[in-house]
Amino acid sequence: MLRYRLTHPQILAALAAAGHGSQVLIADGHYPVSTAAGHQATRVFLNLESGRPTVPEVLAVLIDAIPLEAATTMQPPPAEGPQEILSELDQLLPPDVKVTHLDRFAFYEAARSPNLALVIATGERRRFGNILLRLGVLR
Repeated sequence: MLRYRLTHPQILAALAAAGHGSQVLIADGHYPVSTAAGHQATRVFLNLESGRPTVPEVLAVLIDAIPLEAATTMQPPPAEGPQEILSELDQLLPPDVKVTHLDRFAFYEAARSPNLALVIATGERRRFGNILLRLGVLR
């Protein structure tokens, strides 16, 4: 039995194969998963219905299961204004996790990294709700 909430077998297998410095992308429902993510990454499509699960819901479960070193979010253009989902993601991340923000195209490029081990597509409807996690080490 597992002691944490994460039970999805494909996600567990991808995380078990990943190591320090590997990356995990949790993508909103608008993200171009097929073209803006590393080709070698395992892809898991959790977008069961529009709006569910949300990116924060998936992030909360992953945080319970993996050590995080850093996170990168997709920064909206200034004309879009602040996005509530980015505040939600920041609140979920542990205080010792360094967070950076990249514009959309820089984020896409970062997600195409050969270090990307796992992509989780969600049903999140809010825009700019994408987060790239870098795995740390167990302490």
